[in-house]
Amino acid sequence: MSIPKVISIGALTLFAVIGGLALFKKKEGSVALEVATKPIEVAIEEATPEEKGHQYLRPVQDEVADREEDQVWRLFTTGRHKLPLVETVRYRARVPWLKGRPAWVTDYAAHFSTSRHFIARSLNGKKDYYTQRVTSGDTFNILKKELSFYLVVDLSRCKMWFYAIDGETNERTLLKTYKVGLGRFDEDSYSGLLTPKGKFSLGDKVAIYRPGNMGYFQDDEIEMVRVFGTRWIPLTEEFDGEGGNPRGYGFHGAPWVYDLETETYEEDLSTIGSYESDGCIRLAQGDIEELYAIVITKPTLVEVVTDFHEANIPGKEE
Repeated sequence: MSIPKVISIGALTLFAVIGGLALFKKKEGSVALEVATKPIEVAIEEATPEEKGHQYLRPVQDEVADREEDQVWRLFTTGRHKLPLVETVRYRARVPWLKGRPAWVTDYAAHFSTSRHFIARSLNGKKDYYTQRVTSGDTFNILKKELSFYLVVDLSRCKMWFYAIDGETNERTLLKTYKVGLGRFDEDSYSGLLTPKGKFSLGDKVAIYRPGNMGYFQDDEIEMVRVFGTRWIPLTEEFDGEGGNPRGYGFHGAPWVYDLETETYEEDLSTIGSYESDGCIRLAQGDIEELYAIVITKPTLVEVVTDFHEANIPGKEE
């Protein structure tokens, strides 16, 4: 029985007793009636730890949470607004670092340590990470060699800050802030949530999922987009020794839901900005695909903190 139902039943019982006593007194007229004032005990069921957690697990809303940044697009534009973190190259089929056959987008990606998804978006001038048709003279951006990334995940605000660190100047650039979904309440964990707290690196066992791709999750075979959306980036090594075990956790998209009536998929964005995952960090599809395109070829650290102000962000501000 839920807490509200128990309280309602207790209240009704109290009103019934009071009403009965009033009726009895009216019938007896002048007969004195002594009423005991013993308090009525109402049993209230104890909430489970998870229920208690959800009573107060609401993202903090303050100036830090409301402040937004988005200049990721400047990594992809080849115009005058591009960030100094990227370089623009012109496509040539014949290149000195590849002999014997024409070079394609995948070859440029491998040579410049930049994902082909990154090159595709820059080449296409829009969020198209798959079309990779190039002709001689086409231009696109690649990431500078001495570049790394740093992600700060704030558990109290369900928010993430995405920084680029220029290895040559040691300057950091805030590229974008994202709203994220986090793990459920867990009183036994170091962080208080299923999402582990600490500093971690990103692993290289990344994955792209499409409708129809099957896999195993919690020992059950399932269509992977229904759990992980379209991208998966795992957490691996822990660095500070203060957090939880990152094994099995990572970044992925919001789960997809299949509508039987329309026979289409729909992204469940209700899980973003809330505490509903099994511990992984969820992002909207557009956000996880953007992040994936940028970070998978460069060293990237993730710091998961209770409050943004606790983070030790490397580099100096521009």
